[in-house]
Amino acid sequence: MAGIELHSTAFNDRTPIPGRYALDGENISPPLTWSAPPKGTTELVLLCEDPDAPSGTFVHWLVTGIEPESRGVAAGELPDGGTAHLNGFGDRGWDGPQPPVGDRPHRYRFRLYAVPEPVPLPEAATAGQVHRTMSQHGLASGLLTGLHQR
Repeated sequence: MAGIELHSTAFNDRTPIPGRYALDGENISPPLTWSAPPKGTTELVLLCEDPDAPSGTFVHWLVTGIEPESRGVAAGELPDGGTAHLNGFGDRGWDGPQPPVGDRPHRYRFRLYAVPEPVPLPEAATAGQVHRTMSQHGLASGLLTGLHQR
């Protein structure tokens, strides 16, 4: 799969995510920017997951239908054209990091996928369902990993 560059002005790859974006902070999604997806992209899909959660990989944010012309999203906003799905807490949209107190830093993986056509994802899709679907339909992807610890 081709690459998309994914960045945030709030944190760098593999560095701590500021507390304001955490569930026990302001609980707003961090700002993100990305490079142009490849030709043939009809929509983008954004996933934020915690693979270190005690119960298994946990979805913090899933947005489908993002306009392919979009190059980012401001803090606390929904990407242009995007539809927020249910996250692992059962809420629609972003819910920030909340690892167990005392755990080593958890990794929060922000993944952006470019797809050639709308993808059939359930309302409360698991990270595994997203990955399987994207491995079959994805044209390109980008990854940004933030860390958080309480």
